[in-house]
Parts: sequence; C-alpha cells; structure tokens
Amino acid sequence: QVQLVESGGGLVQAGGSLRLSCAASGRTFISYTKGWFRQAPGKEREFVAAISWSGDTYYADSVKGRFTISRDIAKNTVYLQMNSLEPEDTAVYYCAASRGGAYYTTTAYNYWGQGTQVTVSS
Repeated sequence: QVQLVESGGGLVQAGGSLRLSCAASGRTFISYTKGWFRQAPGKEREFVAAISWSGDTYYADSVKGRFTISRDIAKNTVYLQMNSLEPEDTAVYYCAASRGGAYYTTTAYNYWGQGTQVTVSS
C-alpha cells in the first residue's frame, strides 16, 4: 500500500522556521514529481512547491525566497524548509506525488499524504 506521511508541522511565531518532511512507503517515487500544497480554512488547496524527478524545483510566488524544497532519494523523503514564516502561511500542508502533468495543479497528483498543520502566530 502506498503511503505518504507528513511530519514537522506545529505552532511557530512569525519570522520563525519549520521543516516539513514527507516520507514515502510502499513504492519508490524516483520518477515522480513531488509537490507540497496547502489549504487554509475556507480556501482551496493551493500549490506551494514541487521538485521534479530530475531535481528541478518550482515555487509559488508567495513563498519564493522563503521556502526550499529538497529530497533525499535514498530515504524516499521530500522536505520543505520554511523560513521567515508569516501568519498567512497558516494552513494544513500536504505532500503529493505525480506521475506527470502540470506540477502546480492538484489534479496532476496521484498520491496524497494526510496533511500536517502549520500555524504561524503574529
């Protein structure tokens, strides 16, 4: 059974940092694009960052320069380093894996984690 499990969420003050992890099990995802999305209460799920199978990275404009996506292929794990956090970053963060398609759309992703809550206080 394929599983993506996020961890690392929590409560942090504005200006602080968190690192999210997404561990995959049940299969390897070397050829998959890995993405991070987030969903705030009352809002649609939105793209945050993605890393392709070749290592190319993509970011939403709202997080560019503050967030960094990376991966450890040996551990089948993807990370999202979040710095200079703002209250607007408060959301449930989801990792996902895609076999192909537009990396910034939820419909391109085949597997999803259960989400981890990130709360940034002002």
